[in-house]
Formats: sequence, structure tokens, C-alpha cells
Amino acid sequence: MSERSDRIIEARGITVSFGGIHALTDVDLSLRPGEVCGLIGPNGAGKTTLFDVVSGIRRPDRGRVLLDGTDITRRSPVWRARHGMRRTFQRQQLFGQLTVADNLLVAQEWRGGGGGFAADLLAAPTRRTQEKGRRARASTVLAECGLEELADDYAGALPVGRARMVELARAVADPPGVLLLDEPASGMTAGERAQLSAVVRHLATEQNCAVLLVEHNVAFVMELCARVVVLDLGKVLAEGTAAEVRANPLVRDAYLGTAAT
Repeated sequence: MSERSDRIIEARGITVSFGGIHALTDVDLSLRPGEVCGLIGPNGAGKTTLFDVVSGIRRPDRGRVLLDGTDITRRSPVWRARHGMRRTFQRQQLFGQLTVADNLLVAQEWRGGGGGFAADLLAAPTRRTQEKGRRARASTVLAECGLEELADDYAGALPVGRARMVELARAVADPPGVLLLDEPASGMTAGERAQLSAVVRHLATEQNCAVLLVEHNVAFVMELCARVVVLDLGKVLAEGTAAEVRANPLVRDAYLGTAAT
């Protein structure tokens, strides 16, 4: 059943418990197309758990997740991915024995090769056309992410910052409607973080992609995100612009401290 809304993602009343521990309690979160939203909070605040619920890895004890007005609470991560939702993880999950370019090609393979196995064997025109389009898309994304020179390098041999950029490139190789980034700037240099910001802004402004990111680098979040949501002890502590969140005394006491100045 679909409900009309201007929000592409809505998490309503999300509650998750692990034994007697309440990881999330009645959490609401929404994203509009083209919006970049930051999710911050102390360790153990429930940020990754919320990501797991939104991306379908974990089903909430209570609450619903809607994608473009449709209830997807019981839909699998694969279903969500095939309907435009992409996610990266705290721990790098590249195909290390494949090249950087091949990581991006794999991400597009789910759409089919055009003609099936027989077309692959015979190099049929449908397959060649599909393959040409995928390689063109991979080349475009590699260029946008500053990875052209690494296209033929093995992903498993890359330093952390470059590997995280490859993860981002793979996540957007098949254009997403919603992008969830879990600690995307971890291990990056200042230059790599600037490249990451540029890619995220391009996705939001040019492709109307909604982006939600969890990140411990508060300065990075405040500079990049139009809206910031603060979780603490499994509840939404505050929500607003970067300036509003930075000035909120509850947020300063619970999390930001001197980082807010």
C-alpha cells in the first residue's frame, strides 16, 4: 500500500531491543529527494542499528519503513537495493581480488546481460550493447570519484581512503535514489574528504539522490549536510540545520562538547 508523501524515505516509530537493551525507541527519520542529512551521536547511540533497519538488514520490533510512500518494512535488502537503495558499511566490503573497474561493473550486473547465458557465449549484439553501456557508466563514475588512474588496480591492494572511495563509486555505479553512507570519511585524507563531499553534493543536486550519512567527523558533517539528526541512547535528541544543532545545549552536553565551538 502506498501513501502520498514528498519524502522518499520515512522511518516511523522505529523500536529495536537486544534483550533488555533498547537500541532504538520510537525513532522517526525522513529524507526528501536531493537532501543530504547527517546522523550523529555518541558511540552506542543506535546509528548503525537505524541504518540496518532502513536498509533491511534488521527488522524493527515496532515501527515501519516507507520507500516513496510504500511500506517496505518486511522487504529484503536485495529488494531495496533493486528499488534504488544503496548502502556502504563501516568495514570495507570490496571485492578485493577484482580490479576497481570490475567492482563497478559487478554492481550493474543484476540488471541482466541481455539474452542470457547463450548471448554471453555467442557475444550477441544485445550483450555487447549492454556491456558497452555498463563500461561507459563505470568510466563516468570513476572519473567523478577521481579513480580513473586506479581502474586497473586490484581493490584489495588500495589504502583505506581510496578503498572507501571505491565503495562509494560501486554504490552509485547503478544510479541510486537513496544512498546510506556509514562512516564514509573514515581513514580519508583531507583531499579525499573533499572529493567525497563533491561526489555527494553532485548526487544530491544533479541526480536528486537522498543521502543519509553516519560520520564521527563532526566538522565534515556540519559542512556537508543541510540537516543533522542527533541520536543519543536510542532516541532523537535534536534535529535541525548544522547551526541549530551546534548551538543546542542538549547536544553540546551529550555529544559535541568543545567540538561544537
